[in-house]
Amino acid sequence: MGKPNPAVTRPVPGFPVTYVKPTITRSNIEVGDFTYYSGEDFENRVTHHYEFYGDKLIIGKFCQIAIGVEFVMNGANHKMNCASSFPFYILEHWGQEQPPLSEMPLKGDTVVGNDVWIGQNAIILPGVHIGDGAIIGLNSIVGSDVEPYAIAAGNPSKSIRKRFDDELIDLLLRFKWWDRSVEEIQSLIPLLNDSDLERVKHGIKERII
Repeated sequence: MGKPNPAVTRPVPGFPVTYVKPTITRSNIEVGDFTYYSGEDFENRVTHHYEFYGDKLIIGKFCQIAIGVEFVMNGANHKMNCASSFPFYILEHWGQEQPPLSEMPLKGDTVVGNDVWIGQNAIILPGVHIGDGAIIGLNSIVGSDVEPYAIAAGNPSKSIRKRFDDELIDLLLRFKWWDRSVEEIQSLIPLLNDSDLERVKHGIKERII
């Protein structure tokens, strides 16, 4: 049995599942180890991402990104504080200079934590922060931040509930299993896949202390 390798691009032979990190070519996209996309050419799912805006898409480790998910970046925004929102400055022959970035409706980096599951065809809007362990429902349009270990869905998305009680969420955020070595994570899989959450709490407490 081989060792899990975050540098491979096809971790499921015969299926179009891609580890994202080794496929990234843009300097304004950062993706952690073992995050996968259930498709090919992940960078095509990051739209309106222009280097001169300076915004980044930052995704953590062990995220699960379903087919059709799109990350809409700040380049999609138009000025709305003017009489017209038409972007004359980006189209040829209008002779208009691009406004300074300070006048643009920039919302900052888009940040996705670790162990986040984003459902099929969800759209993540500019500047959104999604916390560790969150789940985003399919077809959701996410325009506001999502707390760690929350389930959010809808258009616009809203938090439906927390996945776990506050004690377990706190333990998981302190434990940060995704930052551990491959060997240790393999030994933790029985705990991470255990549906007896009280036993999970006990197991994490033993390892934190």
